[in-house]
Amino acid sequence: MRNILLIAQREYKEQVRGRTFLITTILLPAVFAGVFYLSFLSGKHSGTDKHIAIACSDPALAAEIRTEILSDTDAHSTVDLFTAEMPGMLMDSDRSKLVSEVDSKAIDGFFWVDVPATGPIQATYEAQTAGDFVTSERLQSALNHALLRGRLVEHGISAAAADSLLKIVKVDTRQIKNGKEVTSNAVSSFYSAYIMALLLTMTTMIYGLNVGRSVIQEKTSRIFEVMLATVKAGDMLTGKLIGIGAVGLTQILIWIAAGAIFAGSALGAQYLSGNLQIHISLLQIVLFGVYFLLGYTLNSALFAGLGATLETEQELQQYSPLAALPVWLSFSMILLISTNPNSIWVVAASLFPPCTPIVMFLRMGSQMPPLWQIGASIALMLLAIWAVLWFSTRLYRIGILMYGKRATLPEMMRWLRYS
Repeated sequence: MRNILLIAQREYKEQVRGRTFLITTILLPAVFAGVFYLSFLSGKHSGTDKHIAIACSDPALAAEIRTEILSDTDAHSTVDLFTAEMPGMLMDSDRSKLVSEVDSKAIDGFFWVDVPATGPIQATYEAQTAGDFVTSERLQSALNHALLRGRLVEHGISAAAADSLLKIVKVDTRQIKNGKEVTSNAVSSFYSAYIMALLLTMTTMIYGLNVGRSVIQEKTSRIFEVMLATVKAGDMLTGKLIGIGAVGLTQILIWIAAGAIFAGSALGAQYLSGNLQIHISLLQIVLFGVYFLLGYTLNSALFAGLGATLETEQELQQYSPLAALPVWLSFSMILLISTNPNSIWVVAASLFPPCTPIVMFLRMGSQMPPLWQIGASIALMLLAIWAVLWFSTRLYRIGILMYGKRATLPEMMRWLRYS
């Protein structure tokens, strides 16, 4: 036990004193905070400040559409009513004129609405950008709203009554927990879980790969040959896992303390409001620590055994997709997780050990999973860790002293028998 603690202490001090620890501790959360804030701002201001022309064969409908678009104060749009060559009729020459205006960037796009005497209305939005779905949705909503208002007025309902009927009703969201109603914010809950899942992912991946790099560096420098004279290979691996894992926990505690200080400041209260509010419960904090330790141990044990079979860090880098694959799989299910957190596929993914930490925290953003599922996920992760450690320690004991060639799969199977 003393040897394990000495090795863990050595690994911890070596990592904490390094320049990489200082840079990642400060730079990594700053980069993520900037990315999240920019994504929030880009989503808030998408499809705004557009200069649009409305070409409609029905002037009254065109005026209604323009009124509907301008009533959306978040859009900040400039809307012109296009005057056709022949009133009440749209010609190909009108479309050509509008196309040339878009091409010369006099306007951002035009909304073409043809209202025939018989048959359905044809509506088209044309612009230089192909992916401006926000503006397309806004125009579609304005057209349908204007048509419905016009038809209500045609049937004898006053304009004021029609506006009252079509007034948008804001829907507040509440969540039922243990038979009680509590206020909730889907956006802030999602962001809270997403940030914690992302931090959990990055730290377990980074420090898991750090274990593999540390093994390769000491293997190539032949330090192990000296250390193995007094320390067992299993104790060396255990100490390395504990030491580097403690570095990860130290970094997370620094982030939590810095986040708490920022949230309690006047600047933090100003920014963390509305949809940017972050609510994290004590249970989530505890589970974050638990899933970090489990996820880190699983990844680091895998890469420690893998690192013992390799010769260079470049070879280890080729295997980094092994750690990224569960991340891609978990985040590819993010829409399903947020909308249906108790579906059979989501539950299965949350019980699959490589995906458990990420999927569980994404589920917490929508609804806290049942305690039995949390317990089952932790038990399955412990079982997976035991299996990976059993495999990795046997590769580690022999592979750490092998030089000159890359281990093949049949050769690694022989190492397992030797151990």
